[in-house]
Amino acid sequence: MDLAGNLATAALALLGVLLGGWLSIRNQDRLWRRDHARQWRDIRLNAYKEFLAAYRQYIAFAVEPTAKISAVPHPRSPGVFMPFFDEVGRPYKERIDLASIAARLVSESPETTNAIVRLSRCARDVAASRGASGSEVASALVV
Repeated sequence: MDLAGNLATAALALLGVLLGGWLSIRNQDRLWRRDHARQWRDIRLNAYKEFLAAYRQYIAFAVEPTAKISAVPHPRSPGVFMPFFDEVGRPYKERIDLASIAARLVSESPETTNAIVRLSRCARDVAASRGASGSEVASALVV
């Protein structure tokens, strides 16, 4: 009887250790997932903020009367113009392109990705209109 009692006590202790280990692993996994989700939220927020800042600077540059923008017809899309910038405007274009790519890479939903693409196209259309017709058309598009 003494051996059976010792075995039962050892089995219960082992069961307690296993249950405690499993609960600890489960809690650590939950905390890791929560921390991981928070990090990705911060990454997405920073990418979206960077995109919107680049978008605003791009539009502000495109509607500025002193900006030198030229526009040529798109080779595959009739009626669509492509804007080209001088060395002053090129950083604005590069920044919005990089910010757009970064925001699309970290976005969780297709709706967000589609919105980023639409905003980028609208900004490009403003610059192309400004390059093709002058600053009056671009100012009218922004309003």
